Amino acid sequence: MYRTNTCGELRISDISKEVVLAGWVQTVRKLGAAITFVDLRDRYGITQLLFGEELNKQLEQNPLGREFVLQVTGIVNERSNKNSNITTGDIEINVKSFAILNKSAVPPFTIQDDTDGGDDLRMKYRFLDLRRNAVKKNIELRYAVNRAARNYLHNKGFMDIETPFLIKSTPEGARDFVVPSRMNPGQFYALPQSPQTFKQLLMVAVMTAITR
Repeated sequence: MYRTNTCGELRISDISKEVVLAGWVQTVRKLGAAITFVDLRDRYGITQLLFGEELNKQLEQNPLGREFVLQVTGIVNERSNKNSNITTGDIEINVKSFAILNKSAVPPFTIQDDTDGGDDLRMKYRFLDLRRNAVKKNIELRYAVNRAARNYLHNKGFMDIETPFLIKSTPEGARDFVVPSRMNPGQFYALPQSPQTFKQLLMVAVMTAITR
């Protein structure tokens, strides 16, 4: 089983439950030779992991790094020092076993809200930048707004219809972006400059539609 819960899901009511989590290693904190704390992150949140003395020996042979993909099995315990800044701050996972699913090179910037990466560096490694909570919240907000608008229009009897991306070139004011046709050499498709043609077709077909 890949996982039983997400890293933002477990609460104080889940104490003593055995769970399987998987995600990226956010931070690793060692307390001497006996205990290691690891913050495990996925798109849903962060959960603290506790590695005891036996597993610490394994970690010495297979050390963890930032953004390693880690899977752990363990028991949900109540934290002695709670963290009110995260939703899972009342609990931690006492790890019984773990597996490194994938190793990672050291990231070029920290995957945090206040990252140390500039705009150029973050855009170069956009796949890492998208893991940051600040970027994720913007994506979720945009999705929520679009979903609310579509749900409202759906309840009013509208249909969301995706019109063609490529059509015959039409004489309008802007310059066409043309794409050669493979089926008809010497002829071209163009990106539509407006959905007017498709709206008129749908109106004739008696459709109440949102075109895009």
